[in-house]
Amino acid sequence: MPSLTEFVHEFITHYVALEGKLWGTFTRLLFRPGALTNEYLAGRRKRYVEPLRVYLTLSILFFALVKISGVNIYSDDDVPATAGPAVVQAQAAGGDKDDENIRLGDVLGADVDRWAPAVRHTADRFDALSSKDKASVLKEGFFRYAPYAMFCLMPVFALYLKGLYLGTGRRYGEHVLFALHANAFAYALFAVFLPMPDGFLKFVLFCWLIGYLPWAMQRVYRKGWFGTAWRWAVLMALHLLSMAAAIMGAMFLGVAMSH
Repeated sequence: MPSLTEFVHEFITHYVALEGKLWGTFTRLLFRPGALTNEYLAGRRKRYVEPLRVYLTLSILFFALVKISGVNIYSDDDVPATAGPAVVQAQAAGGDKDDENIRLGDVLGADVDRWAPAVRHTADRFDALSSKDKASVLKEGFFRYAPYAMFCLMPVFALYLKGLYLGTGRRYGEHVLFALHANAFAYALFAVFLPMPDGFLKFVLFCWLIGYLPWAMQRVYRKGWFGTAWRWAVLMALHLLSMAAAIMGAMFLGVAMSH
C-alpha cells in the first residue's frame, strides 16, 4: 500500500520540477528575447513549458483581464472625427443620439448588395439596433470570437516570417515556434499594462515591448541589425493589418450570430 511519505515525495518532486519549468520558461520569455526559441531549436525542450501551452495560458489570461477590467470595446459617447456625411447630416438635422452613430451599411457601401447580400442583411440588422444593443453585440462578439481569431493568426504570422527569411533554410515549424513565443510575450506585457497607471514605468515597459521583437528576431535568425530592422518593419505592418482584420471579423461575426 502507498504510504504518506511516498505521496509527499511525489508531490514535492512534481512541484519542484514544475516550478523549475515555469521559472526557466518565463525568465527567458520575458527578459531574454529569442532565448527560449533558441533553447527549443537546440533540442533542450524538457526543461521548459510547451510553447502552445504558454501561448494559450497567457492569451486566456489577457482576454480574461480585458473582460474583468471593463475596457471599452465600443463606445458611442462621442462621434468620431472620421464620421461620414450621414453622421454630419444627422447632427445638422438635430437627430437623436442613435442617429449620430456611424451606420455599418454606410461603411460597407452600396456595392456590397451585389457581391454579398447576406452581409448587407447583417449590416441592416445591426444598424436597426439601439446604441446600447450595438455596444452589447460588439462586445459579445469580441470576447467570444477574438481569441480564436488571434490564435488563427499564428500560422499567418509564421508565414510572413517564412517569406521574409526565404533562403535561410528555416523550416516553417521553426517560424511557428517563434510566432508562439513572440505573441505569448506580447500577451504577458499587455496583461501587465491593463491595471498599470500611466507613468514612467509604463513607458519603460512600452519601450521594452517595441524593442523585444527585433531583438528576438536578431538573436534567432542571426541577421545584421539593418536586415533585422527592415524585416521587423514589414512584419509589423502586415501583422497589424491582419490583427485589425481579424478583430473586425470577430466583431462582425458576433453581429451575424446575434439574434
